[in-house]
Amino acid sequence: MYRIGIDLGGTNIAAGIVDSEFRIVCKASVPTEAQRPAEQIAASIAALCHKICADYGITVADVDSVGIASPGICNHDTGVVEYANNLPFHKFAICDLIAKDFPAKEFHIENDANAAAWGEAIAGAAKGSSNSVMITLGTGVGGGIIIDNKVYSGFNYAGAELGHIVIVKDGVPCSCGRKGCWEAYSSATALIRMTREKIEECEQSGRETLMTKLVEEKGKVSGRTAFDALRAGDEAAKEVVDAYIDYLALGLGNVINIFQPEVLSLGGGVSGEGQYLLDMLIPKVREEQYGGGIVKLTDIRIAQLGNDAGIVGAAVLGL
Repeated sequence: MYRIGIDLGGTNIAAGIVDSEFRIVCKASVPTEAQRPAEQIAASIAALCHKICADYGITVADVDSVGIASPGICNHDTGVVEYANNLPFHKFAICDLIAKDFPAKEFHIENDANAAAWGEAIAGAAKGSSNSVMITLGTGVGGGIIIDNKVYSGFNYAGAELGHIVIVKDGVPCSCGRKGCWEAYSSATALIRMTREKIEECEQSGRETLMTKLVEEKGKVSGRTAFDALRAGDEAAKEVVDAYIDYLALGLGNVINIFQPEVLSLGGGVSGEGQYLLDMLIPKVREEQYGGGIVKLTDIRIAQLGNDAGIVGAAVLGL
């Protein structure tokens, strides 16, 4: 049994063939060129499906299903992307269009964050659990919720936008138009902003910080700057990371208190800090968690599938 998973992003389209053991046995990618008409993007997806099948030596007839992980509001009942703000999709019947060029047996579609969470639930950090949440700490804060072994997306397919819960009233403006969203304080983008602000503060006050040297060496501020400086004992970096962890723990505590998942996995660029991140984060989450010491506690883990979560999650959408 072979399934194809498509991870459709604003920059690249990645496709992979996934076998019955949920392993990617062949994959490839092409630029999305998101400024193109939607129909051309769909044609590129179909062509990519044909390519990986040819590369692996199988045909369309060998493919049981194709799953698409797409940004935006994805109607998994109709195969339509209702809206995606970074792609030219508006009520776009992407599954039907791809099926004309690549007639697989079944097609499925889901929001990319939801698909990644499903991938972790089936084959990653949350494998074996029935209820889990995945939080992605990247450019934004993405969320995916699994309840009773099903992806939760709300009655209108727009659910699980966990990055847009407000944690600071009238706080930092968010790209969604609200102020004080969790995304504006816990994304990698937010961490970079907080690092840059601390470096500027140190420069103005004459305070030394290793972060300045790291930025000069790397040529830019990144999500790793403060963490790398902290590991070297830099006090200003500790202030940045402590503030970041506080905001992250606050949001995670909210999510756990609402859903009480068996497993909460963290993905995205910031999760690359691994156990170092968890050791600082988990005690603060426990302080925010309702029922601590009375009920079983959510297991907080680093996601396992990395950049392949979207492909694997998309491929197994039919399960």
